[in-house]
Amino acid sequence: MSSSMAATELEEAASKYASEAIRLDSQGAVGMAIQMYQRAISTLIKLAKLYPDYQLNKIYLERAKKYEERVRALQMARGINPDHLSKEDYNLEERISNRVEPLKASYTDLVLEEKPNVKWEEIVGLEEAKRSLRECIVFPTKRPDLFPLGWPRGILLFGPPGCGKTMLAAAVASEIEANFITVDAASIMSKWLGEAEKNVANLFDSARKLIEKDRIPVVIFIDEIDSLLGLRTHEVGGEVRVRNQFLQEMDGINDKGKNLPLYLIGATNKPWALDPAFLRRFQKRIYVPLPEFKGRVDMFKLYTQPLILDPKVDIEELADLTEGYTGSDVRDICQAVQLRVVSELFESGEALDNRDSKPRKITMTDFKEVLKVRKPSVSTEMLKAYIAWSSNFKAL
Repeated sequence: MSSSMAATELEEAASKYASEAIRLDSQGAVGMAIQMYQRAISTLIKLAKLYPDYQLNKIYLERAKKYEERVRALQMARGINPDHLSKEDYNLEERISNRVEPLKASYTDLVLEEKPNVKWEEIVGLEEAKRSLRECIVFPTKRPDLFPLGWPRGILLFGPPGCGKTMLAAAVASEIEANFITVDAASIMSKWLGEAEKNVANLFDSARKLIEKDRIPVVIFIDEIDSLLGLRTHEVGGEVRVRNQFLQEMDGINDKGKNLPLYLIGATNKPWALDPAFLRRFQKRIYVPLPEFKGRVDMFKLYTQPLILDPKVDIEELADLTEGYTGSDVRDICQAVQLRVVSELFESGEALDNRDSKPRKITMTDFKEVLKVRKPSVSTEMLKAYIAWSSNFKAL
């Protein structure tokens, strides 16, 4: 892969993380927004470190600063004092030029607790996944007396990126009014984290204490769980202990005699990378697929609602043209057509000369021009791999 292609991939990754952070931020999902902002920052820093002469680095550093300022504001609003971090931790240029590593993360740095406010109707399509989550979490939580044999506590959401796994987890937690704990699995296992085993134990212990304190359920959501529970050809002692600790904790929450309202939802884009020893601990394994035709129609309606469209824009034709695209792809397409018409307004000079000026209406031509350069983020081969894995291992 050429350096320019690699840089472009990092740019796209940072953009997606930032877009998701802004969306979550606007919905009040503060904890998840903070994590997405931090991923965007880390990706931009990685880009600057790997390609120090890249011409857009200055712009990206300014963007990273803005995201970091927003993270600090959100942390302070939640009553978290971010000043325990060193000055160097917030000096982006110094972190890049001197390769200053962040401080070792503690449990509180890795875990974010919140009560999400995401409704089922905000998630377009995915009816089978919604039904499965209601059956294994919502129903037994509301009527545990109807489940004498217990119910699943470990749930795996798998499928292509950008299809709604995080939103599903937040929606089910919102439905049962649970405390929602989000965890960055990659950070738990990162090489600079020296207390991962203790943090795993703290995670589950804190969840149990929250249940005792608030008398409401707890949902632990771990994104990219394959980085924590994936197959390993070589393991160092610390990794073995962390994974054994996680096995022990999962066995604890799956104990049918306790009926503790504690749920672990793991999400992964690479289910085939999971260790079989962990896989069987997830009694429910739910495929979160690409949106079908009706789902894409509903997504285009949702994402174009705030836009000014030409009456000739055919939403159903757009849904037909975007077969194989993820929900995030559809949102990115709608964002791109708006950028297209706004750019025209700026290039004409009217945007600055007349503060009341508005961009022209978006046409079908705009959408088709964007689609020429925006291909699906999931390849056909990758989609086949998901379908094959799902047919062998799904458990609804």
